[in-house]
Amino acid sequence: MLRLLNCLALAVWAAAAPGAAQEPAPADDLAHTLALVSQRVEQWYRRAQNVVSREVVLIQPMRSDFTPAEFPRRLVFELRVGWNADPDSPTGAPVASVLRQPVSFGGRSARADQDPGCMDPKPVSPEPLAMLLPERLSESEFSAAGTSRVDGRLALRIDYRGVRATPPSVTWTGKCVSVSLPGRSRGRVWIDAATYDVLRMDDRLVGTFTLDVPRDQIRLGATPTMVIERAESSIRYTNVEFEDPQETLMLPASVDTFTVIRGAVTQRVRITQRFSDYRRFLTGGRIVD
Repeated sequence: MLRLLNCLALAVWAAAAPGAAQEPAPADDLAHTLALVSQRVEQWYRRAQNVVSREVVLIQPMRSDFTPAEFPRRLVFELRVGWNADPDSPTGAPVASVLRQPVSFGGRSARADQDPGCMDPKPVSPEPLAMLLPERLSESEFSAAGTSRVDGRLALRIDYRGVRATPPSVTWTGKCVSVSLPGRSRGRVWIDAATYDVLRMDDRLVGTFTLDVPRDQIRLGATPTMVIERAESSIRYTNVEFEDPQETLMLPASVDTFTVIRGAVTQRVRITQRFSDYRRFLTGGRIVD
């Protein structure tokens, strides 16, 4: 069976930077709200390189009735965010990435020569909230969607959809394929009305995407094409308190992803990611919980 990498399974890092609460912007002043959110996200990225966490990933194949088909694959990583210059554009804006260091696979210590599974998170992956940075706001179309509450907080809801669909990137490595579909999703962001922190972010693929299968894979029994029928994710954030110095940051608590891919067989996979054990690096390599 051809295995696929779920390119839209978001393994994420954090939201916005801490700071004094501000008066919430009017619900119809969308541009003002987005400017404040962008500022918060940008500030957070400038500091996030000093924070690491433990990420536990469960990769669960599902049946057609969405019940578990087998035991999940369990992975553990040490995770942090990178905020570095783009190697393709050194003078441009920094690029935010999620950086992973394997700790264990299936309950056993990770080995340097161990091959990852097709659905395993990548060592380096895009940080999803980068779409809210000032230089990238033009890549999406935003609309106000009212207010609600998230974990007791008043939240401004903002819907978005991609408006710059660039050519897809499809990369095969053996039987695994990695697909990037920029500009082909839509979703909703929940923003704290007082601080402009991101509280939640949902995203889903618009329509379906068909990709061609390489000839060598077809000879092994694969179909000539495969279809990504469904790819959706939901990210939740929570306050994490640090001491020495005392500080509270809004950081990811969980990511839930569900993907359906149709080929020789239909693959349904649910991926859950949980974040804990947040630590902060200070001067001299000292770690502070």
